[in-house]
Amino acid sequence: MSRRRIGFWYRLAAVICKPPLLVLFKRDWRGMENIPADGGFITAVNHNSYLDPLSYAHYQYNTGRVPRFLAKSGLFRSGFVGLMMRGTGQIPVYRETTDAANAFRAAVTAIEKGECVAFYPEATLTRDPALWPMQGKTGAARVALLTKAPVIPVAQWGANEAMPPYAKEKKLRLLPRKTLRVQAGPPVDLSAYHGKEPTAEVLREVTEAIMAAITAQLADVRGETPPAVPFDPRRALAHERRAAREAARAAAVAEPVRSTQQAQEDEGK
Repeated sequence: MSRRRIGFWYRLAAVICKPPLLVLFKRDWRGMENIPADGGFITAVNHNSYLDPLSYAHYQYNTGRVPRFLAKSGLFRSGFVGLMMRGTGQIPVYRETTDAANAFRAAVTAIEKGECVAFYPEATLTRDPALWPMQGKTGAARVALLTKAPVIPVAQWGANEAMPPYAKEKKLRLLPRKTLRVQAGPPVDLSAYHGKEPTAEVLREVTEAIMAAITAQLADVRGETPPAVPFDPRRALAHERRAAREAARAAAVAEPVRSTQQAQEDEGK
């Protein structure tokens, strides 16, 4: 999609959103040369703030290749948000379907038409305590294998400083003025997987390759070393539940002892 085909609704969104972004934030944008000039492609982006979709969209819009985001189908149904989502050509994800490939059929169609489709492979804000990318979902990998389109890893940092994830109060912290850093890297080399059956193992390997590329870009942006193993939210949740069960069992064992001690103290009075 060229800049000439951005369309009314995307331009309207830019008119609404760009001025405050330009005024309120500084920008450090790198790697725009890695965004394909034509043809369909995928961007895979990390997610560490409710604000970062605007940061990334601003960056991507300025390349002339506007992104089409995947979003919950419910957001398209009513109100101004639904109107903007439909008008700007965002892609509804029908989570109720049992066929994972069909859930992304619109993304495949868009890429085949030469458009950019943006994935947040983590599917939600990262749960990593240091805000590194956590383990990803396989949607981007599935579409990449179906289309053989280039997958461009995109890392961003800075929106999380203005609006930290999971903060008790979702308020903007604008001062001092924050810098929104966005960096696109070269396409992830997935040629070894082209033509392979998209088994669970293959999809997991492709997803790990995509997440590793995003993490490498973010490490460059942050100037820090990422963890050796990505954060696994399922394992962390299982650990929390196990710890809670053990604490409950310990409390159950301790309660009779406390009751006996209290009874003895009462008798001694």
